[in-house]
Parts: sequence; structure tokens; C-alpha cells
Amino acid sequence: MVGPGRDRAQVWEVGAVDEVGTRPSRVIGERYQVLSELGRGGMGIVWRAWDQVIGREVAIKELHLPDGVAESERRVYEQRVLREARTAGRLNDPGVVTVYDVLAETGTTYIVMELVQAVTLDQLVAQRGALPAETVVDIATQALAALETAHAAGVVHRDVKPANLMVAGSRVKLADFGIAQGYDDPRLTTTGAIIGSPSSMAPERLQGAEATPASDLWALGATLFFALEGYMPFERQTTAATLNAVLTEHPRLSGPHPVLGPVITGLLIADPAARFTAAQVRALLRSAPAGGREPVAAASSGGLRRKHRVLASAIAAVVLFGGGLALGRFVLADSEAPALAEPVTYGPGGDLADFDTGGNKCGAEPLSAVDRVTEEQGVSCSSAHRFEVFADDELFSSVDPDLAYPGAEAMVDYANGVCSATFRSDTIIAVGKSDLRFRAIVPTEGHWDAKRAAIGDDDSDNDQQGSHEIYCVLEHADGDELQSSAVAS
Repeated sequence: MVGPGRDRAQVWEVGAVDEVGTRPSRVIGERYQVLSELGRGGMGIVWRAWDQVIGREVAIKELHLPDGVAESERRVYEQRVLREARTAGRLNDPGVVTVYDVLAETGTTYIVMELVQAVTLDQLVAQRGALPAETVVDIATQALAALETAHAAGVVHRDVKPANLMVAGSRVKLADFGIAQGYDDPRLTTTGAIIGSPSSMAPERLQGAEATPASDLWALGATLFFALEGYMPFERQTTAATLNAVLTEHPRLSGPHPVLGPVITGLLIADPAARFTAAQVRALLRSAPAGGREPVAAASSGGLRRKHRVLASAIAAVVLFGGGLALGRFVLADSEAPALAEPVTYGPGGDLADFDTGGNKCGAEPLSAVDRVTEEQGVSCSSAHRFEVFADDELFSSVDPDLAYPGAEAMVDYANGVCSATFRSDTIIAVGKSDLRFRAIVPTEGHWDAKRAAIGDDDSDNDQQGSHEIYCVLEHADGDELQSSAVAS
């Protein structure tokens, strides 16, 4: 469930309700009795009112601009408010605030909306601090569904942020489509202006690109980071510093989150072409156990023992140690079980004494038949071979080369995340991936520490000792030989 019970000091409900039959002094459109003010912002005032025809409370947004606004710009803002009504009015999703009516009176435009008695996400965090992971999973699931509904209707919200997510008990609603833009609408903005909140604005928008569904998802990632950590990841003391942070920095979560970690990191990938899609995020969120609580990794010995382990938990180490790594555009198929074989360790005390293919990426012998892999044992990948290296990485220790060994399970989790993402990308060009399997090759603690010692001394002759590197290898699922390279050159 999302959030605690209602806190009347924080809900969007101001003042006492007038008794039915008591007519306030102001009526909008000869129908809506104004009861109280709910709030105001740069584009208007929101009133709480009573619909005398239907007999229900509603919220009414009144366009309110400061004196001195040029007539041409006033028309732009009026068009934007009318577009908000058209935009939100055609969205049918429980996670979107419903628009009931739009009307103009004495030169002022009003939008009549569903009255949601709720706190905004920023109010909730201000009151209670960073939220539990299971709460954020629930918020993410509902907000994502609302955005998917909008995007399917050809609408980009353009201002997803904590202040526009309303949390009412177990419900989450996306509000304020006042700057939302239909794909087919002309851009309604003043010359040179960028509409949105800088700290939740995708980097491509700051670089002049139009708002897209991908930019909404980036903003959702920043919002979920806020919910989980208690602060906006790119918020700085000045607007200039905030914009620079969006363009250049990679925020890090303060702890491991097997589901939300990959979700937030994938949404905050700077390149919109590599950023996680809604379908990928939805698949990761579905991997959370019932109730939204994130899984706690169980200990394992000798490799990965969990038959149905999801890719989300495997990528968790990337979030902790890799910052804003883009793992590529891979497909998270809900029904597809990863073609994942048992990992192999190399180094002192490992399955292999060493693993170094050198310039050759393929080996003629099965890994189970050798005690070490050397460059001399390698063969051309264009000829028959038993395994092929398709990825390698040292990112786990890139933050600090003197990083202590993270533990065998974390090492395997990280490696499986890299291998899974790469295997599911277009790096693998084999016609039938179902005929292949992949496995991770990870260093033992002894090999890791030997590398740390080599880095720490002043003797360059020792630099080749030990390793922090992980490898991903392809094999035939039945153990047969591979006849040609399966990896894009």
C-alpha cells in the first residue's frame, strides 16, 4: 500500500466544508459553488467547489496570470490551459486526475477536475522522510501506468515531478497536465523558453530536443530517486548548477535495491536511445514480491542456485558501483527464462587457476575440461570452438581500485547482470539464441586481492598479477561446438 493514512495537515483540503444548502458568495459558471482555496502557482489558483448539478465536490483550476503579461503571451497560456483540459480529458486511467469540464467566464478560463484529497509526494517525503522501498515500488507501478496511458494517447506530460504526484492512501495520481503536449500539437511556449522543472528535466530537453515519452520516463526516474532517498538527485543551489548536474552527473543510491536500483539507474541513462522503456521498467517492477517488498538475496555457494532469479537483482551491483552505466537496449521478456549457466571462478582456489584469452576470444576445449585458460589455448572464432567471450568488464572496482572484495555472491550478481544485459542486446547476432547459453567468469577473492596489492605497490612488474575482471562466455546449450562467431564485430 502506498503511504500512511491521511494527515489532515498535509492533504489538499483547506478549510471547513460549508453545509449543503449554504450558498457561498461566488459561483463559477452558474454551477460550481466556491468553498475554499486549495493552492496557487505560477499559472493559476485551484479552488475547492461544490457541483450543484451532480452534487459532488470538485477542484477548479482558474487561469491566473500576474499583471503586466503581454497579450500575446496571455493567449499562449490560455491555449495551454485549454489544451490541459483536452489532454487530460481524453485519458482514462485511475492514475490520472479526471477532468470533468472546461468553461470560460468573464475572460477567465476554468478547468473542473476530480477533487483528490491527498498529499503530494514532496509533501509526504517532507513529512516522513525517505520512503520504504516497497512504498516506492507501488508508487512507481501506478505512476508508470498513468504515463503509459498518456503516451498511448499521444500525450507527453512534460513536468513529471514529486509535486505532481498525489498520494492518497493506496492510490497514486498524476496531476497537472497544464504543460502537457500532444505529439501533434504545435509547441506552445514563448520564444527560447523551456517548459518544465529543471531538476526533473531530461538532459536531451536541456540540449534543445522536444519532449518525448523517454523524457517523461527520465523525470519519473528522478522522482523515484527522490522518494527513495529523500532529495532530488540533481537539485542544486542555483538553476545553473542544477542544469549542469543534469547534463554531467550520475547520482548514486545510498544502498542496494535489487528492484528499484536497476529501475532508477535505467531511467536516468542520459542517452534517450539507451534509456529503459516503459515495458522494461514494468517487467522489473513485476519482479518485486507481492506487496512490493524488495527481495533479500539469499546466500549461495559454488554459483547461482536460484532457478528463477530475475535480471533485476543481478543488475543491482551495477547501481551501487557503476553509477549511470548504460547496459544497452535489451528486452526483458516476462516469460523468457535467462539462458544462464553456472558461473565459473578463476584464480587461487577457483574452478580455473587463471582465465586469460588474450587476443583470442574463443576456446577449443570446454571449460569443464581444463584447469586454466591461456592465450595459447585460444582458437579463431570463425572455426569450431567450445566457448566464446562476448563481454568483459572491470566496472565493479572502477570507483576505487583498492575496493575490498565485495563477496562471491555480489560478484556473481554483478557479472550475471552484465552478461544478461549484453546477451539480450543486439551484440549477439546468432540466429537462434535459444540454442545458446551464457555464463559469467568471475575472480576469486585471492585473485582480487592480488590485483589490489599490485595496484598499491610501486613495482610496475607486478601490474599483471591478479584481476578484477569479469568475463561473459557463450556456449552451445547442448554442449556442442559452435561453428562460427555469434558476436557482432
